[in-house]
Amino acid sequence: MVKVAVEPECWRRDSLVQAVEAGGGEVTDPDVAEALVWAEPARADLLPPMLDDNVNIEWVQLPYAGIEPFLEMLRSRPNLTWTCGKGVYAPPVAEHVLAMALAGLRGLSSYAQADSWSQPQGRNLFGANVTILGGGGITEHLIPLLQPFDCKITVVRNQLIPVQGATEVLASQDLHSVLPSSDLLVLALALTPETAGIISKTELALLPNHAWLINVARGGHVVTGDLVEALREGSIGGAALDVTDPEPLPDGHPLWSFDNCLITPHIGNTPEMGLPLLAQRVTDNVERRIAGSNLIGPVDVGLGY
Repeated sequence: MVKVAVEPECWRRDSLVQAVEAGGGEVTDPDVAEALVWAEPARADLLPPMLDDNVNIEWVQLPYAGIEPFLEMLRSRPNLTWTCGKGVYAPPVAEHVLAMALAGLRGLSSYAQADSWSQPQGRNLFGANVTILGGGGITEHLIPLLQPFDCKITVVRNQLIPVQGATEVLASQDLHSVLPSSDLLVLALALTPETAGIISKTELALLPNHAWLINVARGGHVVTGDLVEALREGSIGGAALDVTDPEPLPDGHPLWSFDNCLITPHIGNTPEMGLPLLAQRVTDNVERRIAGSNLIGPVDVGLGY
């Protein structure tokens, strides 16, 4: 048996309480718990005092894959075991990438804004050269979705290890070598100091003028001003963005004005889609904690994800 606190009170809490119990855990108050499931990603500020007041807590399960709001407190508490939602939300986000890829390459974003019959446009996803930055869960779920389209898939990642289904895997420093042949560039990597602004004027200039950029990672991966310039000049085919910098994207921002820019409000994974997936992760990790097995989704504090 493992004693687990689920905090703070929010709409997710009841589902996560049930998830703890389904894994064989006992839901308790924080002062007697050895583990904590943090239920409210928007209130990272409440977590440090919770941990300071309850030194008995040894393991913290965070709700999202992105841990940017929690990173400093992780670094200041290296004695704790931290897990996050990495990989939890990959299936719906990968599905969103496929939808954006088809919409972008087929010109649906511009057709949707048209008010008269227009000229034909669009390219096939079938047989396309797809470059994916990041080798995590989103990529693992996206590759099987692309297989019916017979794409050549290049994965660029910081660890040069094989990715099942990929045509080739390149190291991060080789990104520029593959951009000129990319029909589709997908960003699905963690935001760290090393990856912030990884797509700027230089990278956009290397893409073919028909290429589409899809970002389902973090807005900070792209230098927004450089993307605006590329879209305005037509040096790339377009961009499909589920995340932006800044976020939310303000009314009147230039990105809203381009018919080759498809923007969704960070809904690659909605709360309704994500909560059952997070609950299953909590159940699995509680079971593993009880069994003494390795937990899923451990945070590498040094790498920042």
